[in-house]
Amino acid sequence: MATIYYDQDADSSIIQDRKVAIIGYGSQGHAHSLNLRDSGVEVVVGLREGSKSRMEAEGEGLKVMIPAEAAAWADVVMLLVPDQHMADMYKAEIEQHMTAGKALMMAHGFNIHFGEISPADDIDVLMVAPKGPGHLVRRTYTEGSGVPSLLAVHQDATGNAKALGMSYAWANGGTRAGVLDTTFKEETETDLFGEQVILCGGLAEMVKAAFTTLVDAGYQPESAYFETLHELKLIVDLMYEGGLSWMRYSISDTAEYGDYQTGPKIVTDDTRAAMRQVLTDIQSGDFARQWMAEARAGAPNLLAQRAADRNHQVEQVGAELRDLMPFLTPKAPPS
Repeated sequence: MATIYYDQDADSSIIQDRKVAIIGYGSQGHAHSLNLRDSGVEVVVGLREGSKSRMEAEGEGLKVMIPAEAAAWADVVMLLVPDQHMADMYKAEIEQHMTAGKALMMAHGFNIHFGEISPADDIDVLMVAPKGPGHLVRRTYTEGSGVPSLLAVHQDATGNAKALGMSYAWANGGTRAGVLDTTFKEETETDLFGEQVILCGGLAEMVKAAFTTLVDAGYQPESAYFETLHELKLIVDLMYEGGLSWMRYSISDTAEYGDYQTGPKIVTDDTRAAMRQVLTDIQSGDFARQWMAEARAGAPNLLAQRAADRNHQVEQVGAELRDLMPFLTPKAPPS
């Protein structure tokens, strides 16, 4: 069984006695910065000159430095920039300031596990990874709860890395919900697998395929949208609350019977074989090498696919229907 830690397992004074630099002020960066500050931790935000986030961070009363200055000032450096940019930033602006006894932290193990970043032997290297988007990490903290988190230690130069990680998780609200002890390998590989096979890749392709099947058969696109995308939240919420059994208890007998009869026709032995191959590609580092090569080339395939999917009919119909739903706050990615 996994080991899970809570508030009583953390020493809050450890992180409160440290100076923490949060590098990046995106979804996770803004949440960590504000939560740690509100937990009594001395925090600065590291942003490059001209960053659009500088005004937002300063508007929250946070001190902002360029990343190199922040790393030189801090005892603990939390890297919260995108995976594809992290290694270059670390080597150019952070590494020279990571002197003996300092701690390097991150919220995803990608760059350490796949060798993009190789820290010096005399610093602590650890991960505190909230299992939820940054805005949820911040909102739950302000409500007095938190988001479950993962804790992993890659390198314990001081002998105090795990205690530091627990203390950081406490300050970020994680120990209120539970902190799972894991490894960089396990977090990285399971995270990538989950994203690709079900949470993002698998789910998005299923939605598009099901939507297109109905539209091609002559059904109204609006009806197809409701049945293949809109109602997903209702079903996922039931799973979130009580697992598959609670979802099946909550739906009709007709839907449950169809679940058992049709699910195995969609997820076949071929599907499972494809999942195993995806996992193999992740474990071997093939996916990481492919993604980093793509990113360093300017991500042409990513950008082309992003543009193509934004023009998919399910996206166009969905935008029109969501405009008619007063209970939703309109959301669209930047163009």
